[in-house]
Amino acid sequence: MPKVSGLGQLSQRLMAMDDDTWARHCNPWSGWSRVTILPLLVLAAWSRLWIGWWFLLPVLLVGLWAWANPRVFRPPASTDHWMSRGVLGERLWLAHDAVDLPRHHRRVVRLLSGASAIGALVLLVGLVRLDPLLTLLGLTVAMLTKLWFLDRMVWLHEDLREALGRSGVETEAVPSRGAEDRAQHPRARTATGR
Repeated sequence: MPKVSGLGQLSQRLMAMDDDTWARHCNPWSGWSRVTILPLLVLAAWSRLWIGWWFLLPVLLVGLWAWANPRVFRPPASTDHWMSRGVLGERLWLAHDAVDLPRHHRRVVRLLSGASAIGALVLLVGLVRLDPLLTLLGLTVAMLTKLWFLDRMVWLHEDLREALGRSGVETEAVPSRGAEDRAQHPRARTATGR
C-alpha cells in the first residue's frame, strides 16, 4: 500500500491503523457497523438530559467502539463487497500525497468534506442547544455526505485498481475473488446450481 502522509497519517496514528487493522476493516461487517458510530455518539451526547454528567460514560464507550471496530472483525475472504472497496478507496485517498489521484475525485471529495463539516457544525450546535431539529439536520447531512464519500471511494478504488496494480502498488488488503475463483467457491456453486 502507498505510504500515507499529511492528515491521513495523523488520522491513522490516532486510530493506530496498521496493515493488519486495515485488512480487518475491509470486512463489510466492520464498515457497516462503523456507520453506527455517529448516531450512537449523538444518542450518548443527548443522554445528558436523562443521566447528567454520567453521559460521559456512553460517550467513552462509543469512542472505544470507534477504536475497536476495525480490529474485532476478521479480514474478509473477498473484497468484492461495496463497503470493502470503499475502505480500500479510503486508504488510497489517505495516501493522496503518494498516489496521483484523478482531479475529478479530488474536487468532489473536497466538496463532500466541506458539506460534511457544515453538517457536523450544525450537529454540534444542535447537541449543545439540545435542539432536535438542528441535531437531526446535522446528523442527516453528516451521514449522507459520509455515505456519498464512501461511494466516491469505491469509484476511486476502481479507477486506481488496474493502474496501480500494473505499477506494482498493492491496492488490496486481502485478495479479491475473480469470477473463476467465485465459481469454484462452494457457496457460489450452490447459488448457481453447479
